Amino acid sequence: MSASSDKKKTACVTGGSGYIGSALIKMLLEKGYAVKTTVRNPDDVAKNSHLKELQALGPLEVLRADLGEQGSFDEAVAGCDYAFLVAAPMNVRTKDPQKELVEAAVHGTLNVMRSCVRAGTVKRVVLTSSAAAVATRPLEGDGHVLDEDSWSDVEYITANKSPFWAYPVSKVLLEKEASRFAQEHGVSLVTICPVVVLGAAPARKADASVPAMLSLLSGDQAAFGVVKAIEATTGCVPLVHVDDLCRAEIFLAEETAAAGRYNCGSLNTTIVEIARFLAHKYPQYNVNTDNLPGDLLEKPRVCLSSEKLVGQGFEFKYKTLDEIYDNVVEYGKALGLLPN
Repeated sequence: MSASSDKKKTACVTGGSGYIGSALIKMLLEKGYAVKTTVRNPDDVAKNSHLKELQALGPLEVLRADLGEQGSFDEAVAGCDYAFLVAAPMNVRTKDPQKELVEAAVHGTLNVMRSCVRAGTVKRVVLTSSAAAVATRPLEGDGHVLDEDSWSDVEYITANKSPFWAYPVSKVLLEKEASRFAQEHGVSLVTICPVVVLGAAPARKADASVPAMLSLLSGDQAAFGVVKAIEATTGCVPLVHVDDLCRAEIFLAEETAAAGRYNCGSLNTTIVEIARFLAHKYPQYNVNTDNLPGDLLEKPRVCLSSEKLVGQGFEFKYKTLDEIYDNVVEYGKALGLLPN
C-alpha cells in the first residue's frame, strides 16, 4: 500500500473560534480528517480554549489569519484538499455597515479564494452563506416556496434599511462575487445557505441564532426581537440543527456532482409553534403563550426548500422541533444564557 493512499484528507476551516466553525472542526476530526483552522488571534484563550480540547480528537493546527489581510490564508490552505469558508464579519451593530460588513465580507471571501488558487491542492471550496441571501424580499400572500434560484432583493433591502440590512446584502454580494471568481479561476465552488442554526457546539460563545431561539425561555427581549425580525422578513422561522449543517457541509465537499448553491434547513415553523412546543416541553420556564405579540404568524407563509440538497442524496437527521432543540437548552445553560 503506497504512503499516499493512507494519507489523511486535509481540510481548512476558516473561523474556528466561531459557533459553526467549531462544530465543523469537531465533525471533520471525528471523520478522520486532518484540520487546519484560522482565528484572528490564537493567543485569545477565552475565544479559543475549545480548540485546545478539540486537538485531543485528531490533528488540528490553529493558525492566525485575518479576512482583511491579503495572503494571510496562504499557509492555512496550503496542502488542503478542501477549504470551508465559514469566517465572516459579524459586526451588525457597526456605525459603517457598508464598509465593515458588506465590503469586508466580499473582500475577505475573495482573499481566501485567492489563497486557495495559489495553494493548487484545493479540490473544492465550500462557502457558507446564509438563508438571509435567499429570503429577504417583499412577498404577498402565502404558500411561497423559495429555492436556490431565489435571491434576497438588494435594492428593496437598501431602500428599506432595517437595523440589520447590511447582513443579507453582504451575503448576496459575497456569493455572487465568489461565484464569478470561481468561474474565472476554475475553482470548484459550492455554496451552502443555512437557515437559523441550533444545537450545541464546542465554542463557548454562540452566534445570535442560539440566544434568539432560547429567548422565549430566557425572557431576553433583545434576542426575541431578532426572532421576530427573522419571521417578519422571511415569512417563517426556518431551522436546522448544527450537526445537520456540518454533515451537509462535508457532504457537499465530498460529493463530486455537487455544484452551485444549496439551501440547508429541515423545518419551516413560526414563533407561535415554537412557543407552544417550548411551553409544553419545558414547563419550568413558564413560557407565556397567552401574551405573544398579535402580529405573529400562526402558520409559515413561506417554505425555504432544501429539496436540491436532499435530491443529491443528503438526509437530515433532525426534522422536528423536539429533535432540533434536543441539546440546545443544556448548551444554553452552559453558556449562561439560561439558569441552571
